[in-house]
Amino acid sequence: KASCDYKIGQLYMISKHSHEQSDRGEGVEVVQNEPFEDPHHGNGQFTEKRVYLNSKLPSWARAVVPKIFYVTEKAWNYYPYTITGKSLCSFLPKFSIHIETKYEDNKGSNDRIFDNEAKDLEREVCFIDIACDEIPERYYKESEDPKHFKSEKTGRGQLREGWRDSHQPIMCSYKLVTVKFEVWGLQTRVEQFVHKVVRDILLIGHRQAFAWVDEWYDMTMDDVREYEKNMHEQTNIKVCNQHSSPVDDIESHAQTSVRRIFKTCCPSFTKCTHKLDLGNTANTQFPNFCRNLSSPRGCW
Repeated sequence: KASCDYKIGQLYMISKHSHEQSDRGEGVEVVQNEPFEDPHHGNGQFTEKRVYLNSKLPSWARAVVPKIFYVTEKAWNYYPYTITGKSLCSFLPKFSIHIETKYEDNKGSNDRIFDNEAKDLEREVCFIDIACDEIPERYYKESEDPKHFKSEKTGRGQLREGWRDSHQPIMCSYKLVTVKFEVWGLQTRVEQFVHKVVRDILLIGHRQAFAWVDEWYDMTMDDVREYEKNMHEQTNIKVCNQHSSPVDDIESHAQTSVRRIFKTCCPSFTKCTHKLDLGNTANTQFPNFCRNLSSPRGCW
């Protein structure tokens, strides 16, 4: 079964990564983070964030957006199932990203995992190999490279090519990503850019969760929630001193334009020996490696 260990590692990685990437008024501001109960999925956590990233956009995108803008992200985490919606602020209402995530104990072999959500729709399937894919050079750190890193607490690490076929136990994170951008002349370019960014985030984030495993491996859920709270407060101070705009009402569910399924496999990080879903990051690497498995276009 999917382990709670990965859930802890994931929460730790997101909080630390957001803090590291936030500076000079750009980065991730946490607006809301609280328990949430769904009649179908049960108990979970609702999070709302604003992501300020103007300087990280390509020049052609900066030319058509205000100097200061943010992406609103709303997420409902019912691990091992999550839903995330992202939209630009109200000046550009025709942009949205919708992401559904499921975790299973396999090496990405379930090609029908999203049949209920995206049946009969065109989509593209991509594998992300955390050990062998390349990442953008500006994000590379040898200490976060699973080919070099070895965990002192778990003994996992130093993954080699082909690890996904031979490693046991193993888990996979399946993400169905839908991108919509209805602006004539920019639609295709923006949608392709967003899918590339999504893949890079998955790759970098899970490399970090893997390389930071010795920092979070002994944490309980209460420990990581306290860490998360402290990091959110520190990160908001770094970001919010230069922004004071109100939260926009965002319509995050829109007509599908581009869909892609991203599959990311990881070695298990449980304290016991059982398979994990894209969660426990102790012996995994997520370099950028996308492989088309079918004609559909898709999501992450």
